[in-house]
Amino acid sequence: MSNQKYPTDLTDRQWDCIKELIPPPKPGGRPRSLEMRQVINAILYLLVTGAQWRMLPKDYPNWKSVYHYFRVWRDDGTWQRLHDTIRAQVRRQAGRHKHPTAGSLDSQSVKTSQVPGSRGYDSGKHVKGRKRHILVDTLGLLLAVVVTAASVSDPAGARLLFKRLGGGGKKLRRIWVDGNYRGHLVEWVRAHCWFLLQPVLPSDDRKGFVVLPRRWVVERTFAWLTQSRRLSKDYEFLPESSQAWIYLAMIRLMIRRLAPS
Repeated sequence: MSNQKYPTDLTDRQWDCIKELIPPPKPGGRPRSLEMRQVINAILYLLVTGAQWRMLPKDYPNWKSVYHYFRVWRDDGTWQRLHDTIRAQVRRQAGRHKHPTAGSLDSQSVKTSQVPGSRGYDSGKHVKGRKRHILVDTLGLLLAVVVTAASVSDPAGARLLFKRLGGGGKKLRRIWVDGNYRGHLVEWVRAHCWFLLQPVLPSDDRKGFVVLPRRWVVERTFAWLTQSRRLSKDYEFLPESSQAWIYLAMIRLMIRRLAPS
C-alpha cells in the first residue's frame, strides 16, 4: 500500500525508513495533534513543486503548522541529523563504510528571487544571487553544505564549509577540487585539516568538453538538486533555509533508494 494522495507523498515503505527518526514531542504542554507523516509529505510537496507556503493544498495540514516544523527542525539541526543518519544507511546498502575517505568539492551560483536577503554578484558566472558550496562523497551523497552570497569566492566558501564539517567527514583523507581551489587554500588545508586537496585539471592536449575524473560526481549532485523546483532558484530569506531545502532534497533522493516505490 502507498496511501499517496500526491506523487510526492511517501509510500508506506519510505515512511518506515524515517518515522523513528522524527523527533518526539517535547514533554509538557499540549499534546502533538498533527500527523508527522502528513507534515513531511507537505514539505516534500513544496520541495518538488516549488509552490509557495500559502499555496499548500488543503489535503495537508495548515501551512503555518507545516512551516513551524520546517523552521524549528531547521534551527535545531534536525534536518541535518536526519540526513546524516539516512546517508549512513545508503552507504551501507552500497557496501561502503558509513564514513567516506574521499570526496569532491564544488560550488554552484544560482539566481535569487525578489525575496529580501543576503545576495551578491559572481563575476565569473555573471550571476546575481547566492552560491551553494557542497562536499559530496564518491557516491555523490552530501557530506556538508554552506550557502553564501554569490560574491563569496570558492576558497572562502570552502573554508566555511570545512569549519562546519562534522563527524561524517572524520575519515576523509582526500578531496578532489577544480582549479579555483588551488593556491593558498591548499596550504591552509594542509596546515589546519586532516585531509588533503587534490586539484583535478583538464588536460592541455584535449579540446572541447571533457568529463574530468572524480569531478563529475559533484556536478551530478548539483543536477540532482535542481530536479526539485524549490532549488531551481534561491527563494529563501535566510541562507539557513536554503541549506535545509538542500538537505531535504537529498533526504528524498536517499529514501527513494532505500525503498523504491
